[in-house]
Amino acid sequence: MKQSLLFLLAFTILGTPALAQTKQMLKPNDAYKISALSDPQLSPDGKWVSYSLSDVDTAKNKRTTHLWMQSWDGKESVQLTHGDDAASTARWSPDGKYLSFMSSRADSKNSQVWVIDRRGGEGRKLTNIKGNINSYAWSPDATKLLMVITDPEFNGKEAPKTPNPIQIDRYHFKQDGQGYLSTKEHSHLYIYDIEKKKLDTLTRGDKDEEAAEWSPDGKQIVFTSNRTADPDYNANDDIYVIDAKPGAKMQQLTIWTGTERQPHWSPDGKHISYLRSTSNANYIMYDQSVLFMMDADGKNNIIVTEQLDRGVSSVTWTKDSQNIAFLVGDDRLVYMAQYNLATKAITTINKGMYSFSDVKYHSPDNWVVRTSNPYLPPELFALENGKLRQLTFHQKQWLSGVKLAHVEPFQAVSKDGNKVSSVLYLPDSSKRKNLPLIAFIHGGPTSQDDYSFALIQQTLASNGYAVVSINYRGSLGRGINYTKVISGDWGNKEVLDILGTVDELVKQKIADPNRLGIGGWSYGGILTDYTIATTTRFKAACSGAGTASLLGMYGIDQYILQYDNELGVPWKNVDKYLKLSYPFLHADRIKTPTLFMVGQRDFNVPAAGSEQMYQALRTLNVPTELIVYPNQFHGLSVPTYQVDRVQRYLDWYGKYLLGKNKN
Repeated sequence: MKQSLLFLLAFTILGTPALAQTKQMLKPNDAYKISALSDPQLSPDGKWVSYSLSDVDTAKNKRTTHLWMQSWDGKESVQLTHGDDAASTARWSPDGKYLSFMSSRADSKNSQVWVIDRRGGEGRKLTNIKGNINSYAWSPDATKLLMVITDPEFNGKEAPKTPNPIQIDRYHFKQDGQGYLSTKEHSHLYIYDIEKKKLDTLTRGDKDEEAAEWSPDGKQIVFTSNRTADPDYNANDDIYVIDAKPGAKMQQLTIWTGTERQPHWSPDGKHISYLRSTSNANYIMYDQSVLFMMDADGKNNIIVTEQLDRGVSSVTWTKDSQNIAFLVGDDRLVYMAQYNLATKAITTINKGMYSFSDVKYHSPDNWVVRTSNPYLPPELFALENGKLRQLTFHQKQWLSGVKLAHVEPFQAVSKDGNKVSSVLYLPDSSKRKNLPLIAFIHGGPTSQDDYSFALIQQTLASNGYAVVSINYRGSLGRGINYTKVISGDWGNKEVLDILGTVDELVKQKIADPNRLGIGGWSYGGILTDYTIATTTRFKAACSGAGTASLLGMYGIDQYILQYDNELGVPWKNVDKYLKLSYPFLHADRIKTPTLFMVGQRDFNVPAAGSEQMYQALRTLNVPTELIVYPNQFHGLSVPTYQVDRVQRYLDWYGKYLLGKNKN
């Protein structure tokens, strides 16, 4: 540990001259320099926080994840794993002696659980499981592991040299990142005896189990499962418990016909907290999570956060079982609050123009949180008596050499009177007049742009643009009615909110009305298509992973539940499909030069959507290009492709908004 600390101190000293250098504006390849920090886990004694840190290996063109430890007092930082083999999902043994993790090192075909002595030394492999380990957890007595394992492909046999034909017989038969789905592969609960190296099966059958957690006494396991006749046709996840022994029968605790997820025992074992959807329909899209609590036997369900009318996440109990802490998404903020079981009151622990995630309880009034703000990618902080103290500084070296854009809140009113909240990025706080503007639209649509670090917006703004990220209707953070109002009515109210925000920016003379651009990915790409088919005022557009011909997408993407429940089947509701396909069916209205981009293997919003729009504009002789990223799913994972995408944004907007020639 001392050697690691000395190394970090030396690194800091060597990096000091960079602070005196002239800061450079952000470039697309700055994406290579940002570390991605995730999954903080507190040691039982509270003295250390383990976490995963992902960095780009430019030679191999991929990110590699390794494990680190940070002391609670902030004085020591230790990298635990090294080399080419990635390691993640670190978990402390209950006695605090060991740190386990997942890795596919040592020629393992699948990731296995490894364990390392916290005092140092080499890791040793703990499991040799044939299936895919989705999650695992130590038993309270540190003798067993609870595991959720997906059935092994080909039943553990070697894959055939010539792949077998893909046999499909499911309603929901494809999923981004997975491809075509099989009815033969399911995820079940297992208990692994560490000393005996024995794996016992808890659940079997044609259903899936997930989100499993030991009871504090180690006698039971709580989990979620959709055990309806055919789970493909609904989102009805319920909460169950089962004794932690083979042959035990599961007991259903909840009967809500919507979704219940993320169950957590109170430390005294008397209660279980969980998140529930607001909708009890078979289909759930425009929704926000509500915190519930019940007795351990499923009785006395209590709605904890209904009064907030805001979605919650990252639920955790205090050690005395008297408080439940959680995060609240509220109009560009993600703040921390807690519910007291005795007073039944909700109080705010900390709120500001930053974003929290991954909350871990440390001690009374003390927490570990992953925190980001518009000028800082995620780092770990201690939250002590309501005040933040930074623990990790992985972004410091990179940040010392770059000049970031100025970020501020922005409000506008749409044509129909709706109040719209946005986040505005400016090249400099003093440069705010007659700027070329890019409306960069988030996906989802059920998400929100908040006060966390946004690399793409920062890079665009650093290169001379005003960039506005708009929380249009359908976004989270403004209550359930704000989210649900666009159901079955896409490309209408959201476009009004985008145009209303742009109008206000022009009115305030921040945006040059003759240099307006728009772009986004996923639903942001879809809204880009809707917007340029509504108005010709935008001079450049970048539509990523979008679609505009809904009738042509039925059965092609992964949203069959949404089509059938929100729009109805096309043979009975063809007029609705045609109405919502207006960007494609009225492509002759589009005059905006548009760049289309998509991943070749995107099953979320498949390439066909971008290809159709590209072909339409090409036929109409509207300036357009199509970029297809080989073997990429909905989210680009290859670092060079991520950099390429941002560079293409700059080139396209530069050509049509700034008059720059594309190199």
